[in-house]
Amino acid sequence: MAFHLQGVSLRYGAQTALEDVTLDIAPGEAVGLVGPSGAGKTSLLRLLGAALPPTDGLLAIAGQDLATVSPRALRQLRASLGFIHQDLRLVPNLRVSQNVLAGRLGRLGFLGSLRHLLLPPRRELASVHALLERVGIEDKLFARSDRLSGGQLQRVAIARALHQQPLAMLADEPVASVDPARARDTVELLTRICAEEGLTLVMSLHNLALAREHFPRLVGLRAGRLAFDAPVDQVTEAQFAALYTLDAPAPPGSAHGG
Repeated sequence: MAFHLQGVSLRYGAQTALEDVTLDIAPGEAVGLVGPSGAGKTSLLRLLGAALPPTDGLLAIAGQDLATVSPRALRQLRASLGFIHQDLRLVPNLRVSQNVLAGRLGRLGFLGSLRHLLLPPRRELASVHALLERVGIEDKLFARSDRLSGGQLQRVAIARALHQQPLAMLADEPVASVDPARARDTVELLTRICAEEGLTLVMSLHNLALAREHFPRLVGLRAGRLAFDAPVDQVTEAQFAALYTLDAPAPPGSAHGG
């Protein structure tokens, strides 16, 4: 399995973000995470990205139990997971090429990282250019990132994550800040590339229509617990409605988190 969670809970002090989550995601699978704000989608993605360990339960990524891996293996695992954050986390005053090159800095030491950004080998620049061509902004290779549109910045973030040569791609509301047309284009692009590369993709989305259109499997979260986990054509309208209805009862033993 790309990701295996068994009875996973996550707490931040006294606050419970996830409660008793059991989930398996196979290599190459595309999964959409849906649910209201505070349902636990971001917390789940942080766990899948090995950014933090679960408070309780078993979490294994690519067959490695996070409770037993060495610090070095954990760093390598994190570097092998592409993560597209909601705020994209690009450096505005760097060129596009440098932001994409930063995708591999987790595999390099400090001096190697500095040299990699300031004097990248030609083969690295060629690789970056090929990725930018793939996402449709090859003409922006040397442009400053703060001069790009929101949609173009999303594509830089996708290229950066791909430059990591990841085992899996995780995306936390990557289209929250753009208009619906650009959001659809970005989701289509990311799902297509991951399918072509055989990459596991887990993406959280507030836009239920996009999730239903582009993901064959949907995981619904409400109050930190799984509300449903099923092929998209098996999730009922009643389940979707209950997921977002403010006064709907939460799943048994509900938690509260981001």
